[in-house]
Amino acid sequence: MNFKIAVLSGDGIGPEIVDQAIKVIDSVCRKKGHRPEYRKGLVGAVAIDHTGDPYPEETHRICMESDAVLFGAIGDPRFDNDPKAKVRPEKGLLEMRKKLGLYANIRPVKTFPDLLHKSPLRKDLVEGADFVTIRELTGGIYFGKPQGRSEDGSIAYDTCVYHRYEIERICRLAFDFAMKRRNKLTMVDKANVLATSRLWRETMQEIAPDYPGVDVEYMFVDNAAMQIIQWPKRFDVLVTENMFGDILTDEASVITGSLGLLPSASIGLHTSVFEPIHGSYPQAAGKNIANPLATVLSAALMFEYAFELEPEAGIIRRAVEASMNAGVVTRDIDSLKAASTSETGDWLGEWIDNSNM
Repeated sequence: MNFKIAVLSGDGIGPEIVDQAIKVIDSVCRKKGHRPEYRKGLVGAVAIDHTGDPYPEETHRICMESDAVLFGAIGDPRFDNDPKAKVRPEKGLLEMRKKLGLYANIRPVKTFPDLLHKSPLRKDLVEGADFVTIRELTGGIYFGKPQGRSEDGSIAYDTCVYHRYEIERICRLAFDFAMKRRNKLTMVDKANVLATSRLWRETMQEIAPDYPGVDVEYMFVDNAAMQIIQWPKRFDVLVTENMFGDILTDEASVITGSLGLLPSASIGLHTSVFEPIHGSYPQAAGKNIANPLATVLSAALMFEYAFELEPEAGIIRRAVEASMNAGVVTRDIDSLKAASTSETGDWLGEWIDNSNM
């Protein structure tokens, strides 16, 4: 099988971690007889430096012509404390989501037996936790208009807007995921306060009869935030709006013990983007210490969702588990016997090359 992959390494540690994922992709493709073609594009602060645009048209064209996008991270401290900056790196991410029609962000949370001791939660709470959060990406308060400030700067306002078709589209996707897992779906909203949440709940109730085998529950976002920590094993698939999903998935990320272990997939109308959930970690950029496993696991999601090659995705996940079993991990997991970013990628590639899978 031949496929085209757009490579958007981005800022900070992005280039380092993406390089390791490419090593793993190449190893899997050699083993299974696939031929990947990579095309690089600029995004984020590095794109602003070169073009003045955090998501240049050339990058968008590369993405549109690709079967999938492998993405690193966006963000640069030069822009964080400059309120007068006319354009910010993060705008590139929002533009990419909008232009590619990336309407659903898929974030799995699954604990690894060898890392249960790293979780801030008790072992009995997190052992066996395995759930997926599906976050709507193109609507809500991040994109609502009007948005701005009063002339004297003393008032700021944002608008949360959702269309029924946006809600139905992602809810049906969530039902599909639930049917492939344990047939339990939790919708998270704030319907006791927000009009948009009431539309979410009404829409879900309208389409739920189309999926009689799925057990649906409705949960307010504050309760969900509490129960993700108190009882994470109770969840299977969660679906929610943009801002709630942003917050809850970051909260859930601590369950595994390392932010460097969590992948994500953003499903789009034109193509899909696969990226780690962590940020650009500029303090570690160029030091060869960042954890590449979330990006490597995002490559596994790419094989599964974009190329429909689940055996290849399984090989990558087995390689990651093997690296943790062998103690080949970066310093966020083991500060005493830490492997470097590149050493971890090399080990994963060699394991796949030498495996019998």
